[in-house]
Amino acid sequence: MKRQAMLFDEPTASLDPEMVGEVLAVIKDLVNQEGMTTLISTNEMGFAREVADRVIVFADGDIIESGPPEEIFTNPKNERTKMFLSRVLRRIS
Repeated sequence: MKRQAMLFDEPTASLDPEMVGEVLAVIKDLVNQEGMTTLISTNEMGFAREVADRVIVFADGDIIESGPPEEIFTNPKNERTKMFLSRVLRRIS
């Protein structure tokens, strides 16, 4: 049976860095090669930016921003998103 979509809830939580890379590679393969629709809840911002068609940012249970990755990561509109990304992306760089 071929799945139409897969949902991932923090698939890299509590994994060591080596395993994080392996899990993200498998998900990326599903998205890129098989064209599988995926919904991923993640704090891996570099990964989200690379593979997502759309990024949705939640705060306190509400959607505060939604759009293409480049728009969200380079020109966020919401102040909470700006603050979050400035903290997270600084650690990634």
